Amino acid sequence: MAMARAGTKALGALLAVALGAAGLAGCSSTGGKRAEDRAKRLAANGSAVNTPHWTFAMVTHSGAGDTFWDIVQSGAKQAAAKDNIKFVYSSSDQGDQQAQLVQAAIDSHVDGLVVTLAKPDALKAVVAKAVSAGIPVITINSGAAQSRQFGALTHIGQDETIAGNAVGEELNTRGKKHALCVLHEQGNVGLEQRCAGAKEKFTGQMDNLYVNGTNMPDVLSAIQAKLQSDPGIDSVVTLGAPFADTAAKAKQQAGSKAEIDTFDLNAQVAASLKNGTIGFAVDQQPYLQGYEAIDLLWLYRYNNDTLGGGQPVLTGPQIVTKDDADALLSYAKRGTR
Repeated sequence: MAMARAGTKALGALLAVALGAAGLAGCSSTGGKRAEDRAKRLAANGSAVNTPHWTFAMVTHSGAGDTFWDIVQSGAKQAAAKDNIKFVYSSSDQGDQQAQLVQAAIDSHVDGLVVTLAKPDALKAVVAKAVSAGIPVITINSGAAQSRQFGALTHIGQDETIAGNAVGEELNTRGKKHALCVLHEQGNVGLEQRCAGAKEKFTGQMDNLYVNGTNMPDVLSAIQAKLQSDPGIDSVVTLGAPFADTAAKAKQQAGSKAEIDTFDLNAQVAASLKNGTIGFAVDQQPYLQGYEAIDLLWLYRYNNDTLGGGQPVLTGPQIVTKDDADALLSYAKRGTR
């Protein structure tokens, strides 16, 4: 009976939050501000539920300085505040080190685990350990093809081949003939899928350029050298928001007329869309990836709920251009897009 009353209270609190959000949705001029204020109150005063204070860990393949993962964490932290969750984040762009971080989360007996599978072979065994230990696992961002096989509840993110296809089609629409796809991390299956997907749909020529994404001066010089050696390149596609600005600088130094396009979004990319430095961006909504992963783990622990029916829950792709820049800028500056 006590459990039933606790469940009723939790659901009642969630319903109140949902109804409050629905009431705000009709007033676009103030709804966003009110929602932010409500999130701050939750963070300051406690969660919207009275379920146990579980601990969820997120372990990603992020390298240092990648602003994309700041946005993922922003979503995860807001969901954690709402759901009475202690959120613990760690990352490494080295597959073996990421696996060690997952093992550390298992050893600390977390109640749920979110993990990326950019380098799935390195993570397969340790994810299996988590599942065997009874820890529910959700994968995000990378590794949709391996997620179910590894025992995860679901995958949340963007199908990278579909996203690549969208880029190829957008390049066609823009009349591009020779594109350069810049891969900033060797062995990342998601990046390979992006370029391959773009090449599949692009009717022109597309070349791959591998760079060391942890060294921006090297990225700049590599792109600059390629543009100088091949003036026929009319589009440079970067696979992460931080690299778009570097590509734009390389273009300027090379005296190239190539359009700079990119996967992923941050405040700098939104500003560059507005001023024309970047032609278009592919937004996979990283805030949603973080938020939904934590929320779905809570729903699974609380009510044995899952989403996707065995298929990935897609958060993208969404092609955004100069026409979208003003709206995106306000969201990007607060860290949610």
